[in-house]
Amino acid sequence: MKFQSWLAGLAVTCGLAVAGVMPATAQTTQKLRFQASFPASSLNFENFKWWADRVKLMSGGRLEIDVLPAGTLVPAFEVLDATHKKVVDGAHSAAAYWVGKHRAAALFGPTPGGPFGMDIVDLMGWFYENDGLKLWQELYQVELKRDVVVMPLTAVNNQILGWFAKPVKSWEDLKGRKCRQTGLTAEVYAKAGLAPVNMPGGEIVPAAERGVIECGEWVGPAEDMKIGFHTVWKNVYMPSTHEPATVLELLINKETFEKLSPDLRAIIEAAAYEGTYRHFALLNKLNAEALEELTTKHGVKVHRTPDDILAKVLVAWDEIAAAESAKNPFFKKVYDNQRAYASKVVPARRSVQPNYDIGANHYWPEKK
Repeated sequence: MKFQSWLAGLAVTCGLAVAGVMPATAQTTQKLRFQASFPASSLNFENFKWWADRVKLMSGGRLEIDVLPAGTLVPAFEVLDATHKKVVDGAHSAAAYWVGKHRAAALFGPTPGGPFGMDIVDLMGWFYENDGLKLWQELYQVELKRDVVVMPLTAVNNQILGWFAKPVKSWEDLKGRKCRQTGLTAEVYAKAGLAPVNMPGGEIVPAAERGVIECGEWVGPAEDMKIGFHTVWKNVYMPSTHEPATVLELLINKETFEKLSPDLRAIIEAAAYEGTYRHFALLNKLNAEALEELTTKHGVKVHRTPDDILAKVLVAWDEIAAAESAKNPFFKKVYDNQRAYASKVVPARRSVQPNYDIGANHYWPEKK
């Protein structure tokens, strides 16, 4: 007993935990409040909550983050400015929502074409192993003069073409349809004559029920089913090339972030990195389950996107990006940086890895 008492005293003195003896230290809990641009019913918001829980666990309870769904404190499309002004401490949103503030925002996650053929793994490489994350900070802090720190949180992978009241036969067949689209993707489809309508995810199904829109895209089978797309539309088309590598963002007020201790900042970053890859893997499983339920229980017809749409999306995006690069120096800076990175990793992956269809068709040939 004396030895245990002496050992406990030594542990406290030296700040050590030995043989199950924990030092009696005071612990202060810091609490922050974040809001999402996504509804509480969405998988995106669920991953946001998972990230906050992970931060609390990894910090030993020293940092608690209260996460709120879209519209709780500010409208979904105002969380960037709310974070800058400290109305909230941070937010979970999508860079594409800020193209009205700066067109280059579309290049950080929801870029048509990948960008340049990159998938989500390549895009994360551009962020963390190249210049992507540095340029993302520059967009907000220098170009937009917003006092925020940004990092990826939640990969939503390759997005599908979308849901339609009536079947789609071709690129030309999109003409005249009023469809929920956002970011520069809306301009891509506008080249086909589609009439894009921008709105947050939580407003899409109510707008469809009122007849305001006749088609829409959000993410993919699992996420779209979660917020009720299948209750208003029965024709879904996939895959697509309009947003094949999409990652969402975590925004934190810069002053608030820098006041945190170095280990808490590292925990926030590590949990965001983990949460992004976790959601990437999770969605593959959830999409498989959702597709089965949609077709067997809800009467949804799953169609393959016409090839001309897949090709013309890329052509339309290239035209938009070239025009924007010619007049927007920062857009060109980011776009050229992505191209240089993709020129190395995309051809190399094609050489190193077999086409996904080779193994897939051998074991799971497509049904006619």
